[in-house]
Amino acid sequence: MATGVKKPKSGARKPGPMPKSVADEVAGLALALEEQVPPKSLDRNLLIGTWNIRAFGDLSDSWGGSTEGGPQRDLRSLALITEIVSHFDVIAIQEVKGNLRCLRHMMHALGPDWSFILTDVTRGSAGNDERLAFVFDTRRVRLSGLACELVISDDDVKVAGAGDLVRQFARTPYAVSFASGDKTFILVTLHVLWGKVPGDRIPELRGIAKWVAGWAEEMASWGQNLIALGDFNIDRRGDEAYQALASTGLHPAEALNDVPRTIFEKAKGFYDQIAWFEGAGGAPLLSLQPTGAAGGFDFVPHVYPELDRRAVSWRVSDHIPLWCEFALPRA
Repeated sequence: MATGVKKPKSGARKPGPMPKSVADEVAGLALALEEQVPPKSLDRNLLIGTWNIRAFGDLSDSWGGSTEGGPQRDLRSLALITEIVSHFDVIAIQEVKGNLRCLRHMMHALGPDWSFILTDVTRGSAGNDERLAFVFDTRRVRLSGLACELVISDDDVKVAGAGDLVRQFARTPYAVSFASGDKTFILVTLHVLWGKVPGDRIPELRGIAKWVAGWAEEMASWGQNLIALGDFNIDRRGDEAYQALASTGLHPAEALNDVPRTIFEKAKGFYDQIAWFEGAGGAPLLSLQPTGAAGGFDFVPHVYPELDRRAVSWRVSDHIPLWCEFALPRA
């Protein structure tokens, strides 16, 4: 059994079926998703997402929230999260905790056509008891062989410059290769160190960007679909952290530049990204072509009308999911 997963208490009452009020809420959320996210079209498109789901770990085994000081996320919250995840072909999830109850319940709700792959818990205080995960629809996407964590050697320290990076990445980026139709693509997901001040993030972000760029070049992956996604913790477009990323040729999807990253109206962060390498003139170095359709999904207007945004952030998330659509040309 995975670390931190709690066994159900003997004799504990099982929750009843989904209440009608929750079913109606999920249905309304599904309609909003259908209006904002392109439909899945067999052998025609690929929907890749990323979502930092706040503290995605423990779960209250009820539809009405915890009444004993337990986790605020409950079965209602999870049903809403599951509905959002189901609209993507593959989605990178950050902040999966050591306790896997939420993930396991979500996978059960998604059904037998869905699968996942994830890292072990990152040890140490900087790791925050977190895992990185990919959840994917096996009818549309399959694993194609590669799964690895990006770790640094003593020589790799030099990529950050002047000894800036003197330790491993706080949460080691996770790379997995997938295939859809005859297209293979590598997704690298990360959750960059937050730090005490914004400058604390720059050495790690620069190190990750240069590591990925060197790896892509070494593997002759230019034009072979290497996409980085996750929570980069960039404060704003054009700042020093953004330049650390873009200096290697890794650029966020243009269509996501003006998309909010969190549910809080005053937050102007540029944290979450879906990015790939670009060549001269900004042309994507991909054989998997972006359609230009991309966005974020603001779930707040469709969930928990009785709660404020801070309360919603602990039940669903403080970040909104981002997505990009890619074309799958017909053979």
